[in-house]
Order: sequence, then C-alpha cells, then structure tokens
Amino acid sequence: MIPKALMVQGTTSDAGKSTLVTALCRHYRRQGARVAPFKPQNMALNSAVTVDGGEIGRAQAVQAAACGLPAHSDMNPVLLKPTTDTRAQVIIHGRVLQNQSAGEYHDYKQVAKRAVLESWQRLTGQYQTVVVEGAGSPAEINLRSGDIANMGFAEAVNCPVILIADIDRGGVFAHIVGTLALLSASEQNRVIGFVINRFRGDIALLQAGLDWLEAETGKPVLAVLPYLHDLYLEAEDALSSRHALNEDGQPFTVVVPHLPGFSNHTDFDPLQLHPGVLVRFERRPDALRGADLIVLPGSKSVHRDLARLRQQGWEDFIRRHLRYGGKLLGICGGFQMLGQAIHDPLGLEGEAGSAAGLGLLDMETTLRAQKCLRRVDGVFAEQAVAVAGYEIHMGTSGGPALRRPLFTLDGIDDGAVSADGQIAGSYLHGLFDLPEACNALLAWAGYQQRRAVDFNAMREAGIDRIADSWAAHCDEAKLEKALARFYADCC
Repeated sequence: MIPKALMVQGTTSDAGKSTLVTALCRHYRRQGARVAPFKPQNMALNSAVTVDGGEIGRAQAVQAAACGLPAHSDMNPVLLKPTTDTRAQVIIHGRVLQNQSAGEYHDYKQVAKRAVLESWQRLTGQYQTVVVEGAGSPAEINLRSGDIANMGFAEAVNCPVILIADIDRGGVFAHIVGTLALLSASEQNRVIGFVINRFRGDIALLQAGLDWLEAETGKPVLAVLPYLHDLYLEAEDALSSRHALNEDGQPFTVVVPHLPGFSNHTDFDPLQLHPGVLVRFERRPDALRGADLIVLPGSKSVHRDLARLRQQGWEDFIRRHLRYGGKLLGICGGFQMLGQAIHDPLGLEGEAGSAAGLGLLDMETTLRAQKCLRRVDGVFAEQAVAVAGYEIHMGTSGGPALRRPLFTLDGIDDGAVSADGQIAGSYLHGLFDLPEACNALLAWAGYQQRRAVDFNAMREAGIDRIADSWAAHCDEAKLEKALARFYADCC
C-alpha cells in the first residue's frame, strides 16, 4: 500500500526524521509512485534555492532529490532562519516576510498555518503521495498551542504518523512511551507505529523490549534500523562531523571561523569528504598554529559576526596568515566582510548604520530588503572550469575589486580576486560541489595532490543506502495493517 500521506515525527531532535523521510521518498519512488516531500515549518540556517526562485530548508532539497524532483518552495512553506537567540527571519512560501521575535511569531502562527495548508493542497493535488517531516518533538508542551509543525498539522489534514526514536543516545523506550503519554487521545490514535533508529548489536537482545513496547502501547514496531557507519547526507542545521580518512600524511588544512550566524554549513561538505583535506571549524584562533587556507563562511548576521571575528582575534590571525603567503576565501557574508565597509541603512540586522570591513578588497556592501535568490551555473572567470550553485543574500557589493571577478555566473561577473591573487570572494554557495570546481579552488589555494570526490554521486549513494536499509528492515505487513486500521478508523 502506498499511502496518500505519511508523516514522520520524532521523540527528540536529531532522532532521524529527515533521514527516514528521505528514505521513504526514495522507497516510494522506486515503487513507481509520484512522491514529494513536505515540512510544514522548519528552523534552519542551511537552506537551498528552489526552482521557483524561493528558499527552503536544505533537508527538503535533499528529499526532493530522493524523489527525482527539483526543490520547490511548497515543500517547506514556513522557514525560520535565526538571526539572534530570540529573533528569526520568517520566510513564507520561499520569500522573506520580516524578522520576528519568538512571541511575535507565536501570534503569527495562524496566518502561517494558512500558508502551510495552501502548499499542502497544491502538493497533494499534484502527487500520489506526500511524505511529511515534523520538527523537534510533538511532546513539547510549551509549543502545543497553535502548533503547525507536528500534531497540530497532522490533525488538521488527517495524516497518519510514524514516531521515530534514536536508540543510540539511550532511553529509547522512555522516549517513546513518554512522548505518547504527553499526546491527546486523538493524537495517540494518529500514531500508527514506531521506528527505532541507529541500533547497534544483536537484535535478539532487543526483542524482549520490542515485545513489551508493542504490548504496552498496542502499536507495532515497524522497523529497527541499523546504525549506518560513514553515511553521508547533507545536514539540516548542524555542522557535519564526517571527515574522509586522510591518506596523504600531512593534510591540506582549511580553517573556518565558527561564528554565531554561520549559515549554509553544507558549503564545506565536499571539503570534509576530500581525502587530502582537513577542515577545522574553530571558535577562536588561539590554538591554531596556522592554516593553508582560511575561509570566511556565509553569515545570517554579518555585522554581528564581523564584530565577533574581531573580538576573538581572527583579524590579526588572518593578516598574519596573508603576510606568510596564505590564501583567504570569503563566501557570501564572508565575502562582504573582506571589503572596506558594510552599510545597513534599513537596520535589517539590528541598529541602522555602517561597519568597517576588513579592508582587504576595495569594495563596499549595502544591505537591502530584497533578498537575492537564484540558482546559477557558470565558469571561473579566467579558466574554462564549470561551477554551479546558488545565491542567497540581502546585500549588493560594488567597487574596483569587482573588476577582477572570480566567476562568471549566467553571463554575469561575480566575486573578486585581489591583484596579488591571495584573496578571493564570491556570493556563490555550493562552489565546492562540482569536483572540477573544488579541484580548481584548491589548486588556487596551493593544493594539487589528490582529486576531489564526486559530491553529488556520494549524496545519491547515501540516499540509495538509507532506502535500501528501510526496504530490508521495515515490516511491510505491519505497516500495511497499521495504515489500513488508521484509514478504517479515521476516514
């Protein structure tokens, strides 16, 4: 049975919701279904540009790839991008609405819910099945009022729910039973079964617990999924901790300042997977002896991150690195920091005003309310090497430095390279994704020993691997019986 809709909710954050939704998308696609992913509300700084010129969470873009689809803004109609600990940029249907505090957004939820249901209706009208991802946990009592991310959404559209829990962190039975206990009777009935994720060891030793859980709750364990070592999938909102095993003895070291507004972490995944490269995300430069390449990453709050960069001693570290002949690359917000000044006349990132940049490129940036969102293809400005990715930024830059562009994207010059070739910057996210582009950028930085991995092929292999795991470990008979019971009771 291929359900019209199926939602995955987790007992905790990082229980494996995104991964399971990705696996189900590929699984149902293999069965010939027209399937699409959906996440009503997402909070993440890793985002992707959609085919309709919008912006959604990175996990939903990966899930779209699992379905064989281009990412579309309807797949994640509400995206929250934190700007501080208490405020976030609210994005509706792929477009920036405004910055709101947590309280303001709570009051706005009823309006956001309409946007969620509009996207849901469009997707269910186009696709045979839609696989939905919840957010956090449905048992967060303080967030239950006006919920549009978990059970509030499932109740509104009458969607069956699978509850997934991570056994690797311990307490899996308490997580599942405790979560159920905090749900209303109708929400409990909506849960059709459980998935236990990241299991290591002898399944026979777990069986007594599985039998108890089914007897205690009256609901089936649909699958026990094994811990998949060395699995690569792009992270929703956390830095990837995976590194390739270095085979060169002395790795080429890339240092990335870990700043509060650090966004689009996935830019660095291809470097982390490179067998000759070591990526170090560091909050302070104190313990660093040096670097081969420093990369200033994208930022959701450029002014705040630039101030933190200086407070933590990075400016002196960068200037010393350049004096010794090292290379420096800025991506998006990091590119803006390289200029003479960053102007924020509208107060988009806080108090209106200007801040001095690092003064390493002769250019200035002005932040504007209209966000640039586009997917692009192009080449390096001075060589016929293909590059591709996307732009997400609210500033425009100008000045003499841009006369020496780094890339030509869709026929338009982008970025800058300093006259001595030591410093470069670009608005392009995903600039390391294509192996040829990664090789060229590393060669510019001084590394040529090993070739980059095929990042897109690794992602496809990861998607296939989790779909294979689901097919091997899911009890299809239990799932079909649970779905049939749900539809008989609720429809």
